[in-house]
Amino acid sequence: MEEVFATERLKELLPKVTHFVKTELLPLEKEYQHKPFAEVAKVLEQKRELVKAAGLWGLHLPKDEGGLGLTLCEFGQLSEALALAPFYGHYTFNCQAPDIGNMELISKFGTEAIKAQFLHPLLEGKTRSCFAMTEPEFAGSNPVKLGTTAVRDGNDFVINGHKWFTSGAEGAAFAIVMAVTNPEAAAHQRASMIIVPTNAAGFKIERNVPVFGEQGSGWASHAEVTFTNCRVPVDNLIGETGTGFKLAQERLGPGRIHHCMRWVGISERALDMMCQRAAAREIENGVVLGEKQFIQGFIAESRVEIDAARLLVLRTAYNIDKHGAAKVRDQISAIKFYVANIMLGVLDRAIQVHGALGVSDDTILSSLYRHERGARIWDGADEVHKQNLALSILKGYGLDVKGKRKEHLPQRH
Repeated sequence: MEEVFATERLKELLPKVTHFVKTELLPLEKEYQHKPFAEVAKVLEQKRELVKAAGLWGLHLPKDEGGLGLTLCEFGQLSEALALAPFYGHYTFNCQAPDIGNMELISKFGTEAIKAQFLHPLLEGKTRSCFAMTEPEFAGSNPVKLGTTAVRDGNDFVINGHKWFTSGAEGAAFAIVMAVTNPEAAAHQRASMIIVPTNAAGFKIERNVPVFGEQGSGWASHAEVTFTNCRVPVDNLIGETGTGFKLAQERLGPGRIHHCMRWVGISERALDMMCQRAAAREIENGVVLGEKQFIQGFIAESRVEIDAARLLVLRTAYNIDKHGAAKVRDQISAIKFYVANIMLGVLDRAIQVHGALGVSDDTILSSLYRHERGARIWDGADEVHKQNLALSILKGYGLDVKGKRKEHLPQRH
């Protein structure tokens, strides 16, 4: 943690959260890493009660929703600590994706009726949720192009469509669905966000999409979902019709801080494992891996890259707190692709230092790499964020958004 971002309440909370993660959650990995979801969930429910008893529940929530009212910058640093137990930390503290983004979205834009029915059980950890935006028929990096429709019929929306990578759908109580409600409007004003209970007629989980051979389950699954004449009340609309894209941006800005600080925490965990292995693994005649310059280079590069990534993310979080996400879109794009690549690079080095053990499932490293390789794709592919950032920079040099110099554009007569 960097001193410049260390508020007084963070100085009090961070040691408590870190201690809980290391003493209550890390010891679970060896026994439960490969156990079925239902078995792991039972243990984590017990740990959740300990979190509540310790007064650490709702770290990410405003005070009027029962949280601690932390800033994004403060919570980001706690998110890093939670990621030291990558598969347990955020869930145990009820701030795992996609629930955390859904909580923030409904808290900010939901009606009181929606909050009572859907948000409050979510805040209490009694239910889970999912977010259905990406579709297999259209490029996920272009969220304004959707085939799922929600047609108003009296006091209901009738939803038809096809989604996938609806993470956490298995066992979720409801989905927030991006669907086209205003097909004749401008591209960014066609879609809306609508809450769909997963027990509604016409909602169907077709399968959990396998990722690198792992099908996943519960909150760690990525479902393919269909909607067939799925009818929900118009009152389940979040915000106004046609504001789905705007709401998605509101959700994804802070969400990228959550992701990036989690990736920093995973990187720290991988570096720690790398260093432990390097200091202890003998390779010949009493010589350990850490005495080799190649390995020393891995460690030095990883240390500096993680520190740089953390500072970039905390700067962005601080500026979102101060100015709002819309004002720092370039910084958000920058951390999204930079930190994802740093994490994967550190994981790759840690695997290399562990040798064949690193690609086995006897450590958490291979599992982390499988789960986190998608970081360069989720919430906008690297290439899209790099292009957006570059074009924004080039505007200051006289280039329009299509990459042509303004003075070279044909003149109108």
